[in-house]
Amino acid sequence: MKPLRAAATGIWDFVVGDDWRIAIGVVAALGLTALLAELSTAWLVMPVSVVCLLAFSVWRSARRT
Repeated sequence: MKPLRAAATGIWDFVVGDDWRIAIGVVAALGLTALLAELSTAWLVMPVSVVCLLAFSVWRSARRT
């Protein structure tokens, strides 16, 4: 059971990393892209999401210091 727990913890640390809010944003962006997959503008969701999530991350980091 210990190796299974170690693997799950490693996967969690890889996916979530330092900020769980960014991980949720990525999952939401992927979900929205999947929902809009039939439309021709679905490809636009990820670049816009990356810019917004990066700006949010930098803003939060700057606010902390």
